[in-house]
Amino acid sequence: MAILRGVRPDEVLAIGQVLIDAGITTIEVPMNSPEPLDSIGLLVDKFGDQASIGAGTVLTRQSVRDVASVGGKLIVSPDTNPDVIEETRASGMASYPGVATPTDCFTALRHGANGLKFFPAFLVGTKGLSAIKAVLPKETKTYAVGGVGPDNFADWFKVGITGFGIGSGIYSVGHSPDDVAKRAAEIVKAFDAQRP
Repeated sequence: MAILRGVRPDEVLAIGQVLIDAGITTIEVPMNSPEPLDSIGLLVDKFGDQASIGAGTVLTRQSVRDVASVGGKLIVSPDTNPDVIEETRASGMASYPGVATPTDCFTALRHGANGLKFFPAFLVGTKGLSAIKAVLPKETKTYAVGGVGPDNFADWFKVGITGFGIGSGIYSVGHSPDDVAKRAAEIVKAFDAQRP
C-alpha cells in the first residue's frame, strides 16, 4: 500500500501512474493532505479499475461518507474507532484500522475490520506481532505501517505479516514522479524477493 501523505491533486495522477506501473495497486491518500477528496476522486476516475484507492488518517464517520462520495474503496485509520469501522463497512468499503494491542485487534475485528494496520510497526516490532498473531484468527490480514521497508521486509514476513504500508519511503512532499517510480521499483523488487 502506497501512502501519499501531502500529495496534491495536480500531481496525483502522474504519481498514481508510476505506482501502478511498478505493480503497486493499493493507494491511500491521507485526509490531512491538500484537498484529499479531489485527489482520491481523480485517482478513482483514472485508475479505479486497476487499483484499490481510498483514504488514510480517517477519524470520523463524516470523513468515511465523504470518501465514499468520490468512489473510494478503502478506509485506513491510525486508531481503532468502532464508529469509523462500522460506517466504512456500511458504505461498502474495506476497513483497515490502526492497532497496537490485542485489545485494539479484537475490537477492530468485532466491528468488521477487513484487516489490521499495525501502527507504528517499529513500536510493535516483529516479536510483538508474533505474540499477538498467536491469539488472532488465522485468516486475519495484517499490515505493518511505520518504520518498515525493503531492509526489514524479510523479518516481518518471517512472523507472518500480510503486507506493508509505505509512506515517506515511497513518497514525500516534493518528490517527482521519477523519484516515486524509482522508489516504487525498489520496494516491489524487495517485496517480491523476500515474500515467502
